[in-house]
Amino acid sequence: MTTEIDNTSSTAADTSSIPVLEEERVTAITALESEFGELITHFRRVVMDNANRLSPGMLPGAYKTFTTIVRYESSTASTLTDVLQMDKGQLSRTVRELEELGLIQRTPDPADRRSMLLSATEDGLTRLAVARRPQEGAMLRRLADWELDDISTLTALLHRLITVTREA
Repeated sequence: MTTEIDNTSSTAADTSSIPVLEEERVTAITALESEFGELITHFRRVVMDNANRLSPGMLPGAYKTFTTIVRYESSTASTLTDVLQMDKGQLSRTVRELEELGLIQRTPDPADRRSMLLSATEDGLTRLAVARRPQEGAMLRRLADWELDDISTLTALLHRLITVTREA
């Protein structure tokens, strides 16, 4: 039996754009949200542990900023505010902290001398590798028995979900 859930009535939050969905779909989406919540909790724990190994007391936001700089190899503050969706004041404080810890350095941007490029120091890269070492290969070990098609399907579906989420 398919029961339709009417999500089109307006409440305190604007729900007028939510489509009418059958009960099974609502249940499946709710279960997916729950699993994502568990996954996010796990990754927050990993990030907190890595941040503390990188520098005791480091906040996860500073760790995320640092790993984003590492991923981009070098970046301007403006790019980081866009990528991390962080306000300029918070980013400025975080960059100063990372610089004081010797994890990043500033160099003039050759494309725009008014701007500075932020990049990881050699010490920062070494410390990050040490901080990440405990869970290196964890995903490889956990998915070693999965079918290759399942891994590919999960990857494609996550990419698709991220794409539609960004459009919202």
